[in-house]
Amino acid sequence: MDRTAYSNPAISADESARAGFIRRTYRHLAGAILAFVVLEAIILQLPIAGAITSLLTSGYGWLVVMGAYIGVSFLADRWARSDTSPQMQYLGLGLFVVAEAIVFLPLLYIASYYAAANVIPTAAAITGFLFLGLTAVVFFTRRDFSWMRSILTIGGFIAMGFIVASILFGFSLGLFFSVVMVAYAGGAILYDTSNILHHYRTDQHVAASLALFASVALLFWYVLRIVMASSDD
Repeated sequence: MDRTAYSNPAISADESARAGFIRRTYRHLAGAILAFVVLEAIILQLPIAGAITSLLTSGYGWLVVMGAYIGVSFLADRWARSDTSPQMQYLGLGLFVVAEAIVFLPLLYIASYYAAANVIPTAAAITGFLFLGLTAVVFFTRRDFSWMRSILTIGGFIAMGFIVASILFGFSLGLFFSVVMVAYAGGAILYDTSNILHHYRTDQHVAASLALFASVALLFWYVLRIVMASSDD
């Protein structure tokens, strides 16, 4: 994602405009999460869900998926930041939700059909609790976490390097990597939430909700991996 600052941020707007922007952002975030859940539930019920999962994860299939996901994410984020077309903004958000649903399919398929029955609800509850706690930190302290941009950027490249290496050389990243990535996703939520208060404009609620959705999805992914690993022990 393009994590850059903006001119005329919401924090400089009057209180009613700023509050309206925040409400719209979190309504769109909730809508994106709901759309993701519904879409994923539909895909998982398809008779070919298992075949799609095998195709995505066989050989270097997952490497192709990750490359496509990065490209689609960049495009969706760019569309969501469009200053000329609200339709383009929503198209970007919708495209990103679909991309996340495809990327999550293998993990959720395994969690649904081969793991303990409660792993997905447990991971969702933990993710929600962590998200609310991190959001409260930003809103109560009003701190600007934009200084984390460089850390998140470098950390993202390092994490991607490990993921690509694990695909190419066939080794498991293990539980420790998942724990580190939960911390990384938490930092991303702090960063994105502080941007809502300090850096986004009041007309950028779609872009803000997309950034938050991406970070929440990342958090859920690795929390679910940890819960699944714990349930296997």
